[in-house]
Amino acid sequence: MSASYTAATSRKDANAFVRIVEALTTFFGWIAAAFTIIALLVTCHMIFVRYVLGRSTIWQTEAVIYLMIGATLLGLGYVQRLRGHVNVDLIPMALKPGARRVLCYAVLIATIAVTAVIVWYSYEVWHQAFDRKWKSSTVWAPPLWIPYLSLPLGFGLFLLQLIADLVKLVTGAEPPFGIREE
Repeated sequence: MSASYTAATSRKDANAFVRIVEALTTFFGWIAAAFTIIALLVTCHMIFVRYVLGRSTIWQTEAVIYLMIGATLLGLGYVQRLRGHVNVDLIPMALKPGARRVLCYAVLIATIAVTAVIVWYSYEVWHQAFDRKWKSSTVWAPPLWIPYLSLPLGFGLFLLQLIADLVKLVTGAEPPFGIREE
């Protein structure tokens, strides 16, 4: 079977919802990249303070952890948009186009359902942290609602991108699993 892969890019004639979601996930993809760079700079600062100045660090380790968790979660939707998640396409490539389409619908709907549950419960965790004014138990003691916000926001963006992918599949803007028949 001969198939070619397509990148997940939006066209000018694409659905407005899809364009908005893809713009939003791209924006947060850039934020995730910025978080990664900031975490790198904070790590360098921490190394300098500890080993060159010989002083202890208070906030750097925790900040780097929160930044990297935020980068991972806020980047979920963007990675989905680019099809960057781990993908085993042996079965979709072996299937005929009709069966491939059915499998793609099943996978997207199941993933949307699971992600929606994660969004719901992560919102509850964030809301508890915000409402109860939870703080980290470290010397720095930042409010935990700030890093916890990346949970519902990141998974919410991932959910929106999955729904946009479903819309693209339904409208024929993108073939199942990005595999076009030649």
